[in-house]
Amino acid sequence: MCGITGAVWTSPERAIAREVLDRMTEAVRHRGPDDARSHLETLRHQAAGDVPGVALGFRRLSIIDLAGAPQPMCNEDGSIWLVFNGEIYNFHELRQRLEGNGHRFSTDGDGETILHLYEDLGTDCFAHLNGMFAVGIWDRNRRRLVLARDRAGQKPLYYAEQPERLLFGSELKCLAEVQDLPREIDPSAIDDYLTYQYVPHPKTIWKGIRKLPPGHLAVYEQGRLRVERYWDCDFSREVPISRAAAAERLRELFEDSIRLRLQADVPLGAFLSGGIDSSLVCAIAQGQRAEPVRTFSIGFPVKDFDETRYAQLVADALGTEHQRFEVTPNAVDVLDRLVWHYDEPFGDSSAIPTWYLSELTSRHVTVALSGDGGDELFAGYDRYRALWLARQLDRVLPSRRILGAEWIQRLPDSNRQRSLVRRGKRFLQALSQPTARRYMNWIQIFPERLRAEIYSEAMVAALPGDDPFEFFHQAWKRVGERDVVSRASLADLQTYLPGDLMTKVDIASMAHGLEVRQPMLDYRIIEFAASLPVGLKFRGGRGKLLLRDAFADRIPQAIWKRPKMGFGVPIADWFRGPLRPLTHDLLLSPEARSGTYLRREVVERLVSEHETGRVNHCYRLWNLLVLEKWLRRWG
Repeated sequence: MCGITGAVWTSPERAIAREVLDRMTEAVRHRGPDDARSHLETLRHQAAGDVPGVALGFRRLSIIDLAGAPQPMCNEDGSIWLVFNGEIYNFHELRQRLEGNGHRFSTDGDGETILHLYEDLGTDCFAHLNGMFAVGIWDRNRRRLVLARDRAGQKPLYYAEQPERLLFGSELKCLAEVQDLPREIDPSAIDDYLTYQYVPHPKTIWKGIRKLPPGHLAVYEQGRLRVERYWDCDFSREVPISRAAAAERLRELFEDSIRLRLQADVPLGAFLSGGIDSSLVCAIAQGQRAEPVRTFSIGFPVKDFDETRYAQLVADALGTEHQRFEVTPNAVDVLDRLVWHYDEPFGDSSAIPTWYLSELTSRHVTVALSGDGGDELFAGYDRYRALWLARQLDRVLPSRRILGAEWIQRLPDSNRQRSLVRRGKRFLQALSQPTARRYMNWIQIFPERLRAEIYSEAMVAALPGDDPFEFFHQAWKRVGERDVVSRASLADLQTYLPGDLMTKVDIASMAHGLEVRQPMLDYRIIEFAASLPVGLKFRGGRGKLLLRDAFADRIPQAIWKRPKMGFGVPIADWFRGPLRPLTHDLLLSPEARSGTYLRREVVERLVSEHETGRVNHCYRLWNLLVLEKWLRRWG
């Protein structure tokens, strides 16, 4: 697990100097505290055509082959160079195949496998990798730079195409070290951010800089960039299978996925929240190890946000070596650190507990397994139940006329995390809309109506005609004419999972030199789960049925029956307490940077409505506060 960066250029005026490359590499020191190396080639003029200049930088977090496998690494004749962030879990199998084809290895690491596989297959090599990765390959003979990102978007990769140059890096802050790279804020990215609480790929907050989408590769040659998909899972395809056969196949895949992800030459553990997904990961991992797995959970003083009693129940049942951390989050202090590390505005408040859990876990292990992906793959979110229920009501009630009425706005609100009133209000408000828009109403932070109110005239004038809804809608349409639960969950898999969850976990963990591996996101499990008929995963308003069919006896029954709890913090109360002075000083100040984009009177109204308890705007206020902080730090 590491940080990578680099550039390629076709004009001497666009060359990256050694000191600039060093700054780009040092910007992601936190991602790889164990080692730093680089490779630099100047632009060369040859009779057969110019060979572009190239710069490659690497920060290493040692996980496998601790003493060897330095990067950037090259093949035998030095014509192909690699920088790579991530883990290739099937590298032993690939290595045997490559050695059979005559390749000779000089390291025991997984990165060299990519290098030789590329020699044999070119850009087709990425389809053979089972892992999480962001890769940069410099191919001198073909005079091209190749970039690639893993299928689920677990590892980030940014790039900027300029005249006669391409820059790339694991984080935006790498590229920000290049002084002549424009850093112009994209108003449409702010619009997207306030909709989703993150900036969706391929956009970034800055014009001219892009995220490589999950499952895509990019080739830069002859001064031109080509981006294409190398993994095209057919989400519209449903494959009939019996319940027993599906459970058996899932057991095989999950066991093998865990086996592959237990490979490490450093201390390894697992996050254990006490939910179904993390509990299953820990149970299967413990079943494959002779010694107790080290498991970690985090608790908070507020009962509604503390599920560590369930984590302890699972740990006792499995016999893991469990450690419970308890913290009182300091929102004011952690906000500045989050804004620096996330580079872009990132408004998911669960980044706070993820940050603390990663920080504390990293003091004990270097690798942690996580249960991310289970809700999207096996229909676990409450909002899928709401969507299913709305579809049932559509068949019996004229809901779009009756339940979309204005009286819904006057229902009382609540600050409790799982308030039935608050969730019911959102449910009723969305019933009057078409299905995809209805679901969008449940997942967006600022609805379209409120964004129209809060934007300044200058912001409205700067916005293109793009609708933020299209990012989600394109993913929804890729699922085809399947049932609403499959469409929503598989659309989330393509949008919310990489844009929010993977970003949250990657940045929070790598900020502390911790590698997090997600066994449920093995691409074989993704393809299998995506093909399943919905009835195997979700029936009668209940999700994760196939997980129970396959693993009912692996974790305590109480875990299967417990209510779902989000990984959150009490920010609603914080905005009336410790965050209140900061909110007023920043958001309501005449010097607020966000005033360029937002109408102050509307921001004041939201703050007042929340502080008086009229409406719970906590997530909206957190997104606005993060945006203001980001503008002051990066804008």
